[in-house]
Amino acid sequence: MHQYLKAVGFDNIQTRNDLKDMLEDVRENYTHQTIVSYLPGEDFCELRKDYGQCIGVSLCGELNENDVFEPSYYFPYFEGSGISTYAEIAVERKIEKEQYVGMCEDSKIGISLIFTLQNGIEYMRERQAGFITNPVTSVTLSGLALSGTVLLPVVKDERKMKSEREASDNRKMLINAARNGDQAAIETLTLDDIDIYSQVSRRLANEDVFSIVDTYFMPYGIECDLYSIMGEILAVRKRKNTATGTELYQMKLNVNEMQFDVCVPAAGVMGEPEIGRRFKGTIWLQGYINF
Repeated sequence: MHQYLKAVGFDNIQTRNDLKDMLEDVRENYTHQTIVSYLPGEDFCELRKDYGQCIGVSLCGELNENDVFEPSYYFPYFEGSGISTYAEIAVERKIEKEQYVGMCEDSKIGISLIFTLQNGIEYMRERQAGFITNPVTSVTLSGLALSGTVLLPVVKDERKMKSEREASDNRKMLINAARNGDQAAIETLTLDDIDIYSQVSRRLANEDVFSIVDTYFMPYGIECDLYSIMGEILAVRKRKNTATGTELYQMKLNVNEMQFDVCVPAAGVMGEPEIGRRFKGTIWLQGYINF
């Protein structure tokens, strides 16, 4: 069964029969249905059921020639808000099933972001309509976490914050120039990385790493869409899974100047999330392409 069902409040599913009952509920009482023709005589169908605000389970499969739904796979989803990034997006189909992953590069993060596509069926429809490959458009990112830790913020004065903003803007310009083949920008970035490494090494002798590192976003494990993150909490709200009553925290985070929402069970969070504090955890990254 899907590991991140617990992230949307289904901590009561322990056996295959429990999972079967939940998926049957999605199949019989879905709140959204989308169908797209993708093979002769076969239609791809997605059934979604909301189990609370912005959370739910998606069941995907095929409608055969007799209009009988044959499920293929399912996944929990959490709908984010706002625009996380605006970039060129590459979309690829998974090898074993009709599910899609997206990839985009954001200069604020400095790495290629790979995410599970929430609106894959919409991508199939757009592709059939003949839209261009690798569109440049906006993406709304969101993350599902099983647990996390709330940390206190790093104290900064206005002068230090201004200096960091200027350094960040300069680094983004250098990264964009380096991607275009500017050799001087590549050398400058390399020297900057060496300087940062030496500064951090000196400070670690007397300081804690989380007082030096304010936020971070980096790959986690061998799954391509899992990331370890730490970011500033911009907003927090408590929600409930309507089927199980499990309480969830839905937080908007600022991670390396990129904003997106994260959903995590309240019982799995160590500390009290509040605006201004930081959240640290491992997320399964999802994305919604705004075609």
